[in-house]
Amino acid sequence: MSFQAYIDNIKTKTGKTPVDFKKLAEEKGLLKEGVKAGEIVAWLKKDFDLGHGHSMAIYATFKGKKK
Repeated sequence: MSFQAYIDNIKTKTGKTPVDFKKLAEEKGLLKEGVKAGEIVAWLKKDFDLGHGHSMAIYATFKGKKK
């Protein structure tokens, strides 16, 4: 599955884009220095019922690894 397919599937499932998730993560304080990927992944799994791969795709957009 391509990275864009992950993002498209996340939008279909949640109605949210990576920008939406970044804004929510900022509000929750999850983009501060020292916050680990596992904390962000756990939040995405719990609050949005995303799987590990989809959560990591969102995390990658936070870190600027993918746009």
